[in-house]
Amino acid sequence: MSEVFEGYERQYCEISANLLKKCTAAAALYGEQKKQKVSEIKSGVDEAESLIRKMDLEARSLPPNVKAVLLAKLREYKSDLNNLKTEHKRLASGNLNAAARDELLESGMADTMTASADQRSRLMSATGRLYQSSDRVQESRKTMLETEELGVSILHDLSSQRQALLHANNTLHGVDDNVGKSKKVLTAMTRRMNKNKWIIGIIVAVLAIAIILILYFKLK
Repeated sequence: MSEVFEGYERQYCEISANLLKKCTAAAALYGEQKKQKVSEIKSGVDEAESLIRKMDLEARSLPPNVKAVLLAKLREYKSDLNNLKTEHKRLASGNLNAAARDELLESGMADTMTASADQRSRLMSATGRLYQSSDRVQESRKTMLETEELGVSILHDLSSQRQALLHANNTLHGVDDNVGKSKKVLTAMTRRMNKNKWIIGIIVAVLAIAIILILYFKLK
């Protein structure tokens, strides 16, 4: 909902209500007083027409979904303004006799007031629907923002988990390297132990042969 349009709308409703009062009062006046009141009504009608044009320009500059609702309201305001213009022309003509004025007061103005009341009732209903649509748009926007925040949070968590997995992967590579080095060291130690066993075995065999030879020569 456009705050600019709402501002123009409030001004128009105030002017329209004031003009209706002035039309009712002018119908019971005569002479200069009536001319002065009719002049005031003309100024009010011009101001109301200017506000209608501003509302029309503002509505057409908004997104299509909002513009359609505001233009529908604007048609009601234009109809109300046409009624005010008609009443002004009747008052300005100066050719109405007392019976015509009585008829205007009793029927014409009553019809205008009734029509205006009906129009305002429809406008209020349309405004209510517009506010409800605006509330739904706000709720949808709020839900979208919450979803966006949730998505950002999930992406942040995934990024943190990715970093943790990369760190764990690097740690595993380090462990694998250490295990490989340890395996090489153990293999070298095993080879040395086996080599030492063979050396010790040879030494023992040589000593045994030497002892046997010594005993043989002594006994002989």
